[in-house]
Amino acid sequence: MASPSKPRHPSASHPKAQAPKTPALKTPALKTLRCAIYTRKSTEHGLEQAFNSLDNQREAAEAYIKSQAHEGWRLLPEPYDDGGVSGGSLDRPALQRLLAEIEAGRVDVVVVYKVDRLTRALSDFARLVALFDAHGVSFVSVTQAFNTTNSMGRLTLNVLLSFAQFEREVTAERIRDKIAASKRKGMRMGGPVPLGYRVHDKKLVPCPDEAEQVRTIFEHYLALGCLNGLATALQSRGILTKRSPRRDGTIRGGIAFTKGPLAYLLRNRVYIGEVIHKHRHYPGEHEGIVPRELFEAVQVALSEKAQAQATVRANIGSLLTGLLYDDRGNRMTPSSARKGALHYRYYVSRALETGKRSEAGSVSRVSAPEIEQAVRDALRTASLDLAVLSDALPPIAQVSRIVVHSSYLAISFVQSDEAMDDDRMGGAGTGAGTPEPSQLRVSWSARPNRRRREIIRAEGDEETPSLRPMRTETRARLVDGIAKARVWLDDLVAGRVSDTHAIATAEGCSERSVRMTLNLAFLAPSIVKAAIEGTLPEGCGISALMNAPMAWTKTSIALGGHAA
Repeated sequence: MASPSKPRHPSASHPKAQAPKTPALKTPALKTLRCAIYTRKSTEHGLEQAFNSLDNQREAAEAYIKSQAHEGWRLLPEPYDDGGVSGGSLDRPALQRLLAEIEAGRVDVVVVYKVDRLTRALSDFARLVALFDAHGVSFVSVTQAFNTTNSMGRLTLNVLLSFAQFEREVTAERIRDKIAASKRKGMRMGGPVPLGYRVHDKKLVPCPDEAEQVRTIFEHYLALGCLNGLATALQSRGILTKRSPRRDGTIRGGIAFTKGPLAYLLRNRVYIGEVIHKHRHYPGEHEGIVPRELFEAVQVALSEKAQAQATVRANIGSLLTGLLYDDRGNRMTPSSARKGALHYRYYVSRALETGKRSEAGSVSRVSAPEIEQAVRDALRTASLDLAVLSDALPPIAQVSRIVVHSSYLAISFVQSDEAMDDDRMGGAGTGAGTPEPSQLRVSWSARPNRRRREIIRAEGDEETPSLRPMRTETRARLVDGIAKARVWLDDLVAGRVSDTHAIATAEGCSERSVRMTLNLAFLAPSIVKAAIEGTLPEGCGISALMNAPMAWTKTSIALGGHAA
């Protein structure tokens, strides 16, 4: 009996049957890391070369990124190059663009040639690392392989940055010592070129035209004794600040002088051939353009002015400080002056302080005690008549602004919370029907700074039009001219001088000036008498009378019948 056959495996019945295959594991795709290269050079020296330091740094960084291509590193095309920029600060154009891209999430890796190309300061590096970590950005140095994701990499970076900061500080000390030693030798170490000089072979050389302007500034200050007046005088003469070209092609300076630049110029010892270093001065290599006697006289005048202002600077207690404005919107600030034992206080428009007299209001200067008393009287009346003032505060504390006009003061008040609520609701509050004023007008006029000069007319001259008298300075020049003309005429008649050319040579003036002045010797006696007494009208000065008709009757008619 045959034994039953064993069941066979299904696969065995087919000659080509095979075991089932295990599915293959797929390799995960590499993440693309966007790499930005940052390069920097502290100075501009060598940047004009075809292959400079920035190119070298970028080439090395590009090669490093290519070596990491198997890790998914890809170079971003945007260059971040800071040429001629110090690493002592993060305020660098290319670095700021790179940080903006990091914050926008468009950079994954920052690649530099060396760590100190990114920064030399530990504090700045800590800020950068914090920014990188916050946005998941890695930091790589090509020549100093780091991984900032672990503690050892951070330690190494901090050690290197400590040495970089040490090197920077030692370099700065060395530069400061070199500058100090050079200035002790009188050498110029750069900086803006002062008015009156130009630079030749790194040395200051006087400019004749500008040097004359500088001497004029010193002489005018001694004559005026006031920086504001000096600024106005220089503006009228067309004397401006030094014009110097910048690196970007724009022009620095060439504008009107103000108080600050004038004070600096008048204190600058460069103009007497010296250099200054840390409040000490040394003989310089350049030539001075201002006489030492003139310079020292100006220093004495400036010191006396500063001392007088310091001793009388009681303007802190000026009642209207910060509240007063002229009628063109310029703030009026406290000022003071001293004449002998008398002390005067004023409020002066800022337009005058900055040398812009044409922009001042109708009242540019006012006596402080006078206007303060006027405001006190107005507020005392307002506290009785106006509900806008509160009993909880003194009246002056409730004033927000005072505008000075030629004929009145406009006093504005700070509105209370209740009044502002009423304004918002259209006057539906307690004051509805009788709106409370927020501004007070007070009749007022500024006292003139100078006394008015008037011609006193005799009885029966009421119909004669009012004439302004000539100024005292004009009268003095006219009388002096008449006296000179008569002396020169006597010398010519007596033969003591040969001709007008000899007079011009002796007087140091032109022959034409002598001939014009001689016309004053033939003026009518009544006109000469009026000139001596100061009763000639304005406009009848020396120039007008030089060109007056020789006939006395015609001269009187030309002067409107005055002094006939």
